[in-house]
Amino acid sequence: MADVRVIEVKRSIFEDNDADANRLREELKQEKTFLLNLMSSPGAGKTTTLKRTIAELKNEMKIGIMEADIDSDVDARAILETGARTIQIHTGGMCHLDADMTRQGIREFGTSDLDLVVLENVGNLVCPAEFDTGSTKNAMILSVPEGDDKPLKYPLMFTICDVVLINKCDTLCVFDDFDKEAVVERIHKLNPKAEVIFVSAKTGEGFDAWVDWLRKEVTEYQQGLA
Repeated sequence: MADVRVIEVKRSIFEDNDADANRLREELKQEKTFLLNLMSSPGAGKTTTLKRTIAELKNEMKIGIMEADIDSDVDARAILETGARTIQIHTGGMCHLDADMTRQGIREFGTSDLDLVVLENVGNLVCPAEFDTGSTKNAMILSVPEGDDKPLKYPLMFTICDVVLINKCDTLCVFDDFDKEAVVERIHKLNPKAEVIFVSAKTGEGFDAWVDWLRKEVTEYQQGLA
């Protein structure tokens, strides 16, 4: 009996995407544009966090936001209220963005005059972590109501992120079983280099630390390309 031919499709897809992501990073370096890939589960507070972040930084740098969703333009309309340049990307049913989809959005968007572009990825803790978008840095938001056990359940997401925002800290008095020390320990066990910042996009708690981190990363990136 003849041997069955096996094709490693998933591996090939990831390898092709990784190569494309590296090409996109080089293209963005030519523009000195810092691309932040922001991920979380649905409802963790990505859009609200972005609105407050824009308000903090809009007088210091030119910012653009790329909103990715399976459908609708709800988040893009919310960001437009801030005055930041915004584009909506529909993924056609895909639960994540890859490098090619990111590039398509960037081409339509135009980023050469922007210092910081934030890609708000599709709300999902699984698929977005598997696909390199070509970003300069990866960030994610974990909200307090989701629980402190998420690093145990979705380890890859926490492994690939440079910074983790623990959002909705204003609800800790309600979700008093959320263990702040445990979640930090679990994140650092997966990713010792990850910055962990406790914030509330609603009240502004912790935002100085978050904005300082982002400002520092963008400044060092651009200075390194000068």
